[in-house]
Amino acid sequence: MEYEDVVRHFSNTRDSTFPITLVAIENGECLGTVSIIENDLKVRDMYKPWLASLYMKPDSRSRGIGQKLVAITIGVVKELGFNELYLRTEDTSEYYRNRGWIYVETVSDDKYEKIDVFKIKCI
Repeated sequence: MEYEDVVRHFSNTRDSTFPITLVAIENGECLGTVSIIENDLKVRDMYKPWLASLYMKPDSRSRGIGQKLVAITIGVVKELGFNELYLRTEDTSEYYRNRGWIYVETVSDDKYEKIDVFKIKCI
């Protein structure tokens, strides 16, 4: 995806209301994205806000860019006045545990039987 494509796709996002999307760009090329949304799990609407849609291009993985995007996301959430950020995962729990995210609970919804919910403090 080229820079112009990314700008066009995410042009409806804002910087102070959800959804907010952060994009990693290098030499005019999109390397990855992450979003902040109000809620990512209907059965747990009391948890807000959520990290969502973390994606890195395969050839950009293992370079620390995704971790930088997440760190910047945590900073944005803090600036917006939130103390915690949540995420859901069906299959990458260990990845987030190993990066300091705190396990909250396992729930299910109409699509998945096992959804692990994690949070991190925005300090």
